[in-house]
Amino acid sequence: MNTSEITNLLGEEAESLLTHVSQTISKEQLHLPGPDFIDRIFVPSDRSPQVLRSLGHLFNHGQLTGTGYLSILPIDQGVEHSAGASFAGNPLYFDPENIIRLALEGGCNAVATTFGALGIVARKYAHKIPFIVKINHNELLTYPNRYDQIPFGTVKEAWNLGAVAIGATIYFGSEESGRQIVEIARAFEEAHSLGMATILWCYLRNNAFNKGKGEDYHVAADLTGQANHLGVTLQADLIKQKLPEINGGFQALNTGESSYGKPDDRIYTQLSSKHPIDLCRYQVANCYMGRAGLINSGGGSLGASDLRDAIRTAVINKRAGGTGLISGRKAFQRPFEEGVKLLNAIQDVYLDPEVSVA
Repeated sequence: MNTSEITNLLGEEAESLLTHVSQTISKEQLHLPGPDFIDRIFVPSDRSPQVLRSLGHLFNHGQLTGTGYLSILPIDQGVEHSAGASFAGNPLYFDPENIIRLALEGGCNAVATTFGALGIVARKYAHKIPFIVKINHNELLTYPNRYDQIPFGTVKEAWNLGAVAIGATIYFGSEESGRQIVEIARAFEEAHSLGMATILWCYLRNNAFNKGKGEDYHVAADLTGQANHLGVTLQADLIKQKLPEINGGFQALNTGESSYGKPDDRIYTQLSSKHPIDLCRYQVANCYMGRAGLINSGGGSLGASDLRDAIRTAVINKRAGGTGLISGRKAFQRPFEEGVKLLNAIQDVYLDPEVSVA
């Protein structure tokens, strides 16, 4: 996919997304992805040589090798949703080997999935593509459904099956977030001590964040940005976050009845704007100005416009100063070859020099 095709896919948004120059946080203040990203950012850190080697595996595999950008295939929907609902469209993905094949043929840097899915094929594939073990999940069989991320295995188990990194989710803002923070802080310390990298899905979960009428502050730039900042405080090497769609979460939650989050109006007047790239840049800024790479997902619900939505998300992430995209359902809930093409199209955005940082 070339620049002209990207422009055509973006349609009416093309000019705004491809020519925007940010007037909030300048790109010169950011630590941007590049071939020397590990040397610039992680060599001076407290990460061990073994962690640096694991990060090197992540950044130097697949079509984006050596660019400083990442394209990761995540498939843990069999747990986070029912396996039947996740794989009904493509029953071949009940077999975890096909998940690995999709990541390999799709040119991904790595595949992120469950203990079971990676463990069952570890000896065949652990040396062929970097494994990221998602160590906790939201189990949705309890009735009524609960929303709580719980560990499904140990860090040592992830290390034993050949993983170069672990991934975890924290539901910031939820009643269970305190316990999850403690669990994941310990898990990340152990992973680093064993030489693995760490990736945190910094998600929000609280009914109060959903105001209805299209105002879902689970995807607000200010709240997700703060979640990112908590994630890097836990020493996540990479942050996974949903693409922001709105802003003003702190403002909406400070109703006069409570003082929530101790915000500052300059978040909205100086550090961000209503432009999608500036909203995403605020997320990057909260990742220590990009020292911990921001990987986004989102950009639209599953449907006929999957390719456009994926390309739009990639353009916004790259131009904001982010590190890449994590794309699961849009890739595996379609015929195998179409999934490969979609992943390749995402990677083309990061390989295109004309799509530059705003």
